[in-house]
Amino acid sequence: MDLSILIVTYNSAPLMDALLSQLKAEIHSETFGWQAEVVLLDNGSRDGTAELVTALHPWVKQVPNCVNLGFAAGNNLAAQSASGRYLLLLNPDAVPAPGALAQGIALMDAHPEAGMAGGELRNTRGEREPSARMFPTLRDEIFTMSGLAAKYPQSRTFARLDRRWADPEQDAAVDWIPGAFVFLPRSVFLKLGGFDERFFMYYEEVDLCRRLQQNGYKVLYWPRLKAVHIGGASAKTVKSARVSRAGSQLESWRMRSAMLYYRKHHGLAGALGLMAIEWGWHRLRGLRAAWRCQTDKASDMAMHCTQLRQAWADTDSGSTSPIKPW
Repeated sequence: MDLSILIVTYNSAPLMDALLSQLKAEIHSETFGWQAEVVLLDNGSRDGTAELVTALHPWVKQVPNCVNLGFAAGNNLAAQSASGRYLLLLNPDAVPAPGALAQGIALMDAHPEAGMAGGELRNTRGEREPSARMFPTLRDEIFTMSGLAAKYPQSRTFARLDRRWADPEQDAAVDWIPGAFVFLPRSVFLKLGGFDERFFMYYEEVDLCRRLQQNGYKVLYWPRLKAVHIGGASAKTVKSARVSRAGSQLESWRMRSAMLYYRKHHGLAGALGLMAIEWGWHRLRGLRAAWRCQTDKASDMAMHCTQLRQAWADTDSGSTSPIKPW
């Protein structure tokens, strides 16, 4: 088996038939030239995702599961049932362009130094999403929150994190790539123990890319591989958590994972720095909004600060992952 496509789902029923139909047509076509399988793990969806896949796509290999393991642990478990030389981690809301699967296998064969590789993600409006990024630092957090990164997208200083200053059509070795559409050698993924399961969702791929590079592998960006990424489809179904203004991230989960990441890779000082920067910024914005009688905005900033304090407590200052599921 050349490729195992791992799909971890959560309340993804509306997306699955179209995605799996497209994957089946491609990997079963006479022109594909490789052996591929789809391994799907459903994280205890409430919308009948697993039952729909069983009924409409019995050719898909499903990994039994009835609880929400999160993205990291879900992919780790799915990988244990995979048999391909390479894994393709594919979000339910990411649709590879025609030919991207075969291209990805060929490129991985040609680049044995690759520990992870990904392509260009575009949203449903055809706009590029950040697909090749740099490891986050506290300075980047300041530039992002202050709006300087967005105001000066071509600046290597202010927009360092998302590499917007780089040519998006050029292949590159980068720090990390989003886990929505990435290829990995299965042997390397298993050798490193897969994702760190302390990250329930968010930052798990950033952490894995750091570990890959520490072990001598490269993280590569190949823009000729393309996929459409809807973004946030599963996040919007979680009613108990606050979704970011962009509609793609669960804020409290993002905060927890960020604190875990900074504590793991930058120590207590890094986690404290992140907390101070984000809490201080939103506290100041809240005070300004209150002074201007912008009640809704002031309330939103206060809620953000409350969530930050809760995330800090939930993770014991970034040192412990809360009991799962989050």
